[in-house]
Amino acid sequence: MARKLVEMASDSSLSPPPEDVKAPITAADSKAAAKGKKRKADSSAKATGTKRARTKKEENMAPLEQRTVGSQLRVGAHVSTAGGVQNAIHNLVHIGANAFAFFLKNQRTWKTPALDPENATLFIDGCKHHGINLSDSCVPHGSYLVNLAHPDEDRKAQAYSSFRDDLTRCHKLGIRLYNFHPGNSNACTREEGIKLIAEAINKAHKDPETGEVVPLLETMASLGNTIGGTFKDIAEIIALVEDKERIGVCLDTCHVFAAGYDLRTPEAYSETMTEFDNIIGLKYLRALHVNDSKAPLASHRDLHARIGTGYLGLRSFHNIVNDERLHGMPMVLETPTEVKDENGKKVEDKSIWSREIKMLEQLVGMDVDGEQFKRWEKDLFEEGEGERERVGGQVKRKQAKDETPKKKKRGKKVKSEDGEE
Repeated sequence: MARKLVEMASDSSLSPPPEDVKAPITAADSKAAAKGKKRKADSSAKATGTKRARTKKEENMAPLEQRTVGSQLRVGAHVSTAGGVQNAIHNLVHIGANAFAFFLKNQRTWKTPALDPENATLFIDGCKHHGINLSDSCVPHGSYLVNLAHPDEDRKAQAYSSFRDDLTRCHKLGIRLYNFHPGNSNACTREEGIKLIAEAINKAHKDPETGEVVPLLETMASLGNTIGGTFKDIAEIIALVEDKERIGVCLDTCHVFAAGYDLRTPEAYSETMTEFDNIIGLKYLRALHVNDSKAPLASHRDLHARIGTGYLGLRSFHNIVNDERLHGMPMVLETPTEVKDENGKKVEDKSIWSREIKMLEQLVGMDVDGEQFKRWEKDLFEEGEGERERVGGQVKRKQAKDETPKKKKRGKKVKSEDGEE
């Protein structure tokens, strides 16, 4: 178990807060604010009191780990904002993180309420209180529904509206970086899709409501018509963006590995990062999603695994955290936290993230030939063996099926299992 692997860090105080973060928020920023003014005074006071009491109660909960003072890494996880965006701060402090991501709104529906100004203020105040610099520690994640590469006018407008809304929310919260999936070319050519994505970014850049927020193109697993599965895709989008100061990349380790970029040895890691620099440019790399992979190299399957338990292995992450070029960039864990309790019921165990954060911090400068690294590597490899075999077997069977010549059928066409003829 991962619990046995990471030594508890000594107690430490929190880092001193950085300079104040500007928060361009007004009461007219949302319809929710206007609607709130119409409520009865006693109801409003009751709701406010409940919200602040809940936030205070959460702040008093003991963290699983203390944040490490003086760490060369900015590492955290994708945390929940259930109950309001301000609760992201409690959740990141709870796991001992100094970087984080979250969804700015429900990522699986188009209709969402506006950003609550009171929650936004609590969020900003919480960041100041805990010394969290929003300009380089926070990377919210865009909606899964948004496809900026769709050519249909109505769907394109819908996608852009959600994209723009996210950027304006970031601006109001004082957040500088925003990560999103580029899109797919299911309804157009790849070249047309890349052009449409760049057009949407350029349009958003010209909108003053988006402030100076920098959209980050996330590297993808290169599945089907997904755009962003190659460094070339990303580079071609950036080439069409007019304001090069307001565009960047978020490298997802699981995704690039699934797309065929190796990170497992120092030589392979160096080769991949050199290729990234030659094609895209390291100056555009602004954040990382730090995930192991349940699927093998070049499998094109987006299946995140806990650090060290997948096909990437612990050595890949040793390569990453010891690359000084990445120090100071937000590194966000999106690793699974679901476990089974004593009754076999699936539950969330966020202590997995707190342990992974400490482990990544301790990997900086660690000797890979030393006893501690070898013990961690062995234990984690054994922990993930079952899932690697299961998913690896699926990939091999699919590859064998794809390589088998299909026999021509005579007579009436019969639909296959996936519904295609």
